[in-house]
Amino acid sequence: MSFLTPVAVWVGSIPWLPRFLPWIVKGDKAIQRLSRNRVALLDIAGLPNVTLFVVGRKSGARRSTRLLCAPTAQGWLIAGSYFGDHRTPAWVFNLRAVDKAQVGVHGVETDVAVTELDGAAYDAAWQTLEAVWPNFALYKQRTDRKIPVFELRRLT
Repeated sequence: MSFLTPVAVWVGSIPWLPRFLPWIVKGDKAIQRLSRNRVALLDIAGLPNVTLFVVGRKSGARRSTRLLCAPTAQGWLIAGSYFGDHRTPAWVFNLRAVDKAQVGVHGVETDVAVTELDGAAYDAAWQTLEAVWPNFALYKQRTDRKIPVFELRRLT
């Protein structure tokens, strides 16, 4: 956690922020490109994150997405929250189409087994995610859809 983390939590709670998500994503990608993928907005904010690598279900192309995560002893938890928007992020559909993916952390890629959680496992994972990013509670209120949560368990 950095001194900017509380600022990031505050900014992430602003109700109108989701309208600007496309620009935020473009800005984040520019930061990543300029830093040769060493830095992203999540890094600047001092938040745990991974780069998810998953094959596109339609294109077959390898896709990458930087995501906020909750590290666990076995791997990572991620949520398809999209700031509480009514749309589900594209990476969720790609992840649902596979049982394995890769995760990059500080330039090191790891193979992971992918499990979409439900029931008690979902509830426990959601609490863990909220402990890392309290705004997940707000995102749940902003949308009518159930925000998907995935466990990415290390294979190696």
